[in-house]
Amino acid sequence: MEITQENNSKNGIFKAIENDTITGEMTYVWAGENKFIIDHTEVFPEFEGKGVGKKLVMAGVEYARANGFKILPLCPFAKALFERTPEIQDVRF
Repeated sequence: MEITQENNSKNGIFKAIENDTITGEMTYVWAGENKFIIDHTEVFPEFEGKGVGKKLVMAGVEYARANGFKILPLCPFAKALFERTPEIQDVRF
């Protein structure tokens, strides 16, 4: 599975792609120069239960770490993942 990212000055999206098919997406909006808000995570029904949502959120975490950004996880899935994963608290604001 490949995770791609599209980003602009206002928002961005991470997409999970398998065999040229988008399996899920995670969107975010910028909240200043070095913070972003995860506002939506969606895994398409035929790909549920395969860890796609977690891979998308973790790609966002790695992006934040690599660039010194912080994340506010507002979407229910991302928020729940942050709450049960102590090792990613370093990027939470």
